[in-house]
Amino acid sequence: MERESNIKRLIDTLKDEDELVQIQAMELLEEVGEPAVDQLINALDNEDKNVRKGAARVLGIIKNKRAIKPIIQSLNDPNKWVRREASGALGNMGDPAVEPLIKVLNDTDWRVRGGAAWALGKIGNKKAVDPLIKSLNDESGFVRGGAAWGLSKIGDAKAEEPLKEALNDKSSFVRRIAENYLKKV
Repeated sequence: MERESNIKRLIDTLKDEDELVQIQAMELLEEVGEPAVDQLINALDNEDKNVRKGAARVLGIIKNKRAIKPIIQSLNDPNKWVRREASGALGNMGDPAVEPLIKVLNDTDWRVRGGAAWALGKIGNKKAVDPLIKSLNDESGFVRGGAAWGLSKIGDAKAEEPLKEALNDKSSFVRRIAENYLKKV
């Protein structure tokens, strides 16, 4: 009972306006690990965006499979920062997160689309190749960089030509990722 109330206090601390306090609370929740999962899943529905965002991040680090569906639901959160953290968290959850992350590549916010692209690369599932190739044309350099990195991590031959084209991207970051991958091929 005491552990549950301590976990609740840590989750409530995520409401603090001081980002350093939020980070400390998240680190402590990470240390608690599995025993905090149920309360963190419930926190994904909290009215405070910082609580939802922090809960998504910590659940992604803990990597408990029970959190996959609730985190996927957070991809529809009205707050872009919560959606961004949810996409990043799903990068740690493996193949069940691939289809929802592919859908998020169409989010209205570049941070969310970029987070999804980077997460798809981390997962490394070949289902993401075509959507990531399409994301190489995104208006945001962060998204294009995530798409290039994701394609380089997946390593599918289908990505080779689009990554060659990315050598001419206006972002030096995207060009560097494409160049590094093409050197290895």
